Amino acid sequence: MNRLYLQFYATILLVLAVFVGAAVLTWKLAEDETPQYLDVAAELTGALLPDASASDADEQRVIDGLHRKLKFDLTLYRRDGSVIAMAGRPPPRFDPYRARPGWRRGRDGSTFTLQLPDGRWLVARQVRERPSPTLWIAGFLVLLAAAIAVGAWPVVRRLGSRLERLKAGVDRLGGGDLAARVPVEGRDEVAALAASFNRSAARIEELVSAHRLLLANCSHELRTPLARIGMAVSLLGEKADPKTAQSLKQDIAELDQLIDEILLSSRLEAVPGLDHREPIDLLALAAEEAAREDIEASGTPVTVSGDRPLLRRVVRNLLENARRHAGDGAVEISTANEAGRAILEVRDHGPGVPPDERERIFEPFYRLSRSRETGRGAGLGLALVREIARRHGGDATCLPADGGGSRFRIDLPAA
Repeated sequence: MNRLYLQFYATILLVLAVFVGAAVLTWKLAEDETPQYLDVAAELTGALLPDASASDADEQRVIDGLHRKLKFDLTLYRRDGSVIAMAGRPPPRFDPYRARPGWRRGRDGSTFTLQLPDGRWLVARQVRERPSPTLWIAGFLVLLAAAIAVGAWPVVRRLGSRLERLKAGVDRLGGGDLAARVPVEGRDEVAALAASFNRSAARIEELVSAHRLLLANCSHELRTPLARIGMAVSLLGEKADPKTAQSLKQDIAELDQLIDEILLSSRLEAVPGLDHREPIDLLALAAEEAAREDIEASGTPVTVSGDRPLLRRVVRNLLENARRHAGDGAVEISTANEAGRAILEVRDHGPGVPPDERERIFEPFYRLSRSRETGRGAGLGLALVREIARRHGGDATCLPADGGGSRFRIDLPAA
């Protein structure tokens, strides 16, 4: 049982079952004992009956009178088990050497056996059979347990449903819905937890919104000084050192690309799904981007459903990453259709990615040690690649390539 309310309810039922069983067992054990009242009953009965020396006729007369008053079948036995007097139905088989005083319930009904002080035995059997007191008590306890179980169900179910709604709100918040809130019901600890969750969710939404606004504003504001620097470099003309001018242009291009990636990352965080979907030929898209890098795309045409600008960004980032780390080796890009999945692979022949870093390179702003040394790349490109792939129902992985280098694989559902 993985539902909390079912666990609560099962616990209540288990406690009730244990209680009923313990009560019935205790009564049964107490019933089997020979209490002190049997001795008192034996003394009183012995006083009512004639002495053992009395005639059988006198004994019979007294037994008949008790039978009429008590409505019990009565049989009086001598110490050796022979019958002295009898009133009512014939007595059951009686063995004085194995008999014990007290109530007994058998196939012939319930009998009450007393041993008188002078050694005689009196056996009384009910004329009309009545249910055992143990059955009455057990039935009452079972009905009581059933009533408690029925009454506890709506209470436990209401508590469980409130916790389920709270869990659903937490799941929505964890899934990116920062506007998720849960209803506050009642005044108990669950209601206090719901109110605390709503306050925390509101604060998180406020902080994230402020962060996104700040990030977007900073990114837009950075474009103005970058444009001025680019204009200044262009106006220098022949007066500037060609090497320095080229370096400045490259730095400006990298900063501009970083701003684009930050803005795209911020937009992806703000929108949980895709704004637009359309059929896209993945091989044609890869060929268009590969042509910009003087690379020829190969493979099988395969169609996917998605956002064209975002998938174009995936291909472009992978090609730029491969070009950056390929060294003198070639970069290869291909597509394939494997069991209803669209596969895009970009391979380089560079030094490759260490096994323990093949997952970390998809983290935002994480860079390999050699990338940090050269200062190339900000560490957002591959993070965007995986985020966009997952938005389209797929994933991005880094695999080792035969003969050295790295192989980046994008797995998307084919349309």
